[in-house]
Amino acid sequence: MMSSFQSLSSSHQQFLPLSLSLSALPFHYSSIPTPKLHFCNKKLVAKMSNPTLNPNPNSDRLKELKEFDESKIGVKGLVDKGLTTIPGFFIHPSEPPTPEPKTRHGYKHSIPVVDFSTPRSTLVDQIHQASTTLGFFQIINHSVPVEAINRIVGSIKTFNEQPDEVKMKYYSRDMSRGVGYSTNFDLYNSRDASWRDTLQMRLGPTPPDWEHVPEVCRDAAIQWDKEVVKIGEELMGLLCEGLGVKEDRLKELSCLDARIMAAHYYPYCPQPELTKGLTPHTDPGVLTVLVQNEVAGLQVKFGDDWVDLEPIPGAIIINIGDILQSIPYCR
Repeated sequence: MMSSFQSLSSSHQQFLPLSLSLSALPFHYSSIPTPKLHFCNKKLVAKMSNPTLNPNPNSDRLKELKEFDESKIGVKGLVDKGLTTIPGFFIHPSEPPTPEPKTRHGYKHSIPVVDFSTPRSTLVDQIHQASTTLGFFQIINHSVPVEAINRIVGSIKTFNEQPDEVKMKYYSRDMSRGVGYSTNFDLYNSRDASWRDTLQMRLGPTPPDWEHVPEVCRDAAIQWDKEVVKIGEELMGLLCEGLGVKEDRLKELSCLDARIMAAHYYPYCPQPELTKGLTPHTDPGVLTVLVQNEVAGLQVKFGDDWVDLEPIPGAIIINIGDILQSIPYCR
């Protein structure tokens, strides 16, 4: 099932939300034939262009955006300067209040929690059920060491909390070296900017130029990528088994070859009611493997409800991506 999710901005300076996702997509995804849907019983409607796009900002707005972007301080730099009101391009239009998140029958911590220590047949059924309903689930008692999770989350936090002059040398929207660090990849095209800074790395099929990856994150990112490949292969095998196709079908389609890591850092916001950390969206890849720190804020849309995704220490969040819902699985 296609899942839309968003992240609310933080109003508590001592607790800063941080999320890190690694998305897998087929290396040769452009050659995938006309898709059929296997993970959702409902007919998918073709996605229209993002209604929040603003490809032709007016000159004053464009000037503001350029001044901010060229300062290379990011959102965290604005916070460190002590601002009390956020710049206008971060303000989102007023919306009706979000209803209280619902906890549905049979859902622990608002979305499914799958225990990898259960028998394989039960595990296959639980993952298939979670994938065909919400498209989001958390896994516990998995094979990824908690140390690896804490290390990568901690390294991203450390990087973002360094002085501006240290981070500035990495600030760039140019991904030709396989790494980029900036505020909003779509800063110049989106209608409203979101309150976050992002360090992004292309980890496969060709690794980034590691000399251009912040040193404080380098070793942790290499370890995290290895762990994600292992858990990704395990998950794809379980998904295939639930679909009734051979276990290595997704691996044959190179679904783990292309991997992109996006580490989002959401600093304290003096006016959180006016902006968002991440606007509602779906992930375009095959799988997103997501970890976050102890601060809540991520929400998943289920029907008409926004459901809170409560952090569980050591858990990994799995999101079924758009491409995985569209690949025609052949026996």
